[in-house]
Amino acid sequence: MNLESPKVVIDKTASETFEFLSDVKNFEALMPENINKFEIIEANKFLFALKGMPEIVLKKRESIPNEKIVLGSGGGKLDFSLTANITSLEENKSEVNLLFDGEFNAMMAMMIKGPISKFIETLVHNMKTAI
Repeated sequence: MNLESPKVVIDKTASETFEFLSDVKNFEALMPENINKFEIIEANKFLFALKGMPEIVLKKRESIPNEKIVLGSGGGKLDFSLTANITSLEENKSEVNLLFDGEFNAMMAMMIKGPISKFIETLVHNMKTAI
């Protein structure tokens, strides 16, 4: 299952945006209002839970300076990745969009497609004010 967030323009350079997203503790500021738990496990790994949902662990897997950060599932039964693509637009503007990629059976994909789409849209929308 592949899901893509809308693109959002950030009033920061690609470098500043990359630095913000490189620090996993900054993801707490991007979380939806219904966040129930956020905890740093290691320097590049965090856990979060939204009300009514199971806890999810994300770990930074890859980064290309000023261009891309890839977070992946850090444990559990589901294997997926969340990629932030950063594009430099102007001197003090960059564009970000999120890509979610995971392998799920048809029933699971049907159940989680809506909530995950809403989640990544919220993350990218919150970047406008958090970064």
